[in-house]
Amino acid sequence: MSTYDLYTTPVTRGTWDVPAAGAARFSWEYDDGRQRLLDLYQRGKDKQWDAAKRIDWDQPVDPFNVMQSDIEINPIYGSRQWEKLNQAERDECAHHLSSWLFSQFLHGEQGALTVAARIVESVPDMDSKFYAATQAMDEARHVELFARFLKDKIGLFYQVNPDLAKLLADALGDSRWDMPYLGMQVLIEGLALAAFGVHRDIAGNPLVKQVLAYVMQDEARHVAFGRLALRDYYAQLTSAELADREEFVVEGCYLMYNRFIAREVWERLGFDVAECVEFTEHSPVQQAFRQLLFSRIVPCVKDIGLWGPNVRQAYADLGVMAAADSDLDALMSSDEDIAERLEREHAAELTARKQEVDAAITSGTEG
Repeated sequence: MSTYDLYTTPVTRGTWDVPAAGAARFSWEYDDGRQRLLDLYQRGKDKQWDAAKRIDWDQPVDPFNVMQSDIEINPIYGSRQWEKLNQAERDECAHHLSSWLFSQFLHGEQGALTVAARIVESVPDMDSKFYAATQAMDEARHVELFARFLKDKIGLFYQVNPDLAKLLADALGDSRWDMPYLGMQVLIEGLALAAFGVHRDIAGNPLVKQVLAYVMQDEARHVAFGRLALRDYYAQLTSAELADREEFVVEGCYLMYNRFIAREVWERLGFDVAECVEFTEHSPVQQAFRQLLFSRIVPCVKDIGLWGPNVRQAYADLGVMAAADSDLDALMSSDEDIAERLEREHAAELTARKQEVDAAITSGTEG
């Protein structure tokens, strides 16, 4: 069955063509490089993995409760619309929300794959080209992984969210080499990393935890890459050039702020869209979720030097300024540690399971 047949609403068959601008830049300097980026490149090589083998795809997933988490995380839980639904309708709502969420993860990863390839082409420094090449492989693996998860475990796809599509098009359509970095590595990847983390931590399903934790292990390196490259470059720019980048950040953050409203789900299910959006906007759960979503973006934007008054005012208006004090390095380190711990725990479970089977076979033979 074609993926096109699994979309909730028809999508255009063929490609979404985004006009790209800018030069393909070659460098004839092959020896010198920033050691921090070369170290990151080495880590990128060392940490490659196979999504078909590292993840235990035999683990079951309930398509009507993909996360195996509390029902209260549904963004319209407790609303008038929610109270009108019977159990079958609530199950359908949960199914569509999970499909929509993981579809956005999937489409974002394809965007990251395209942008990583663009970065290899456009950055002027060989050390950045080296690392971006490893990221392109990472993103291809993530696209493979989320596509398989959606098809095999959820069975339903949603089209790309318009806010995500606009930010991708803006980042790719700019001729300046740093703008795909800024749009993808800082804004889109930063938000995705935080969203992965929130859902990894609330999920009770072991497969979901594996998928998100292992992807986050890669994404932590990607955000670090963007920080290193852009911090060095932005230190050299004029105030006017920085102000231009800050304007892009402000617009991008408002787009990302609206990205998780799930308007497409409410429309598809025939709910009162305005009521659902209004309830979601003021839901304490959603407010806390948004705070967590910006926990990776705000400190990164501050760290790379885009911290003018317009950016600070935008974060104050969005209610996420407190995230500026987040320890980004500690968060990234924790992401890597959690992935490694989950892998060890899963390996131990598999070993214990095998020992039980072997013991049962031995006992049966002896009997």
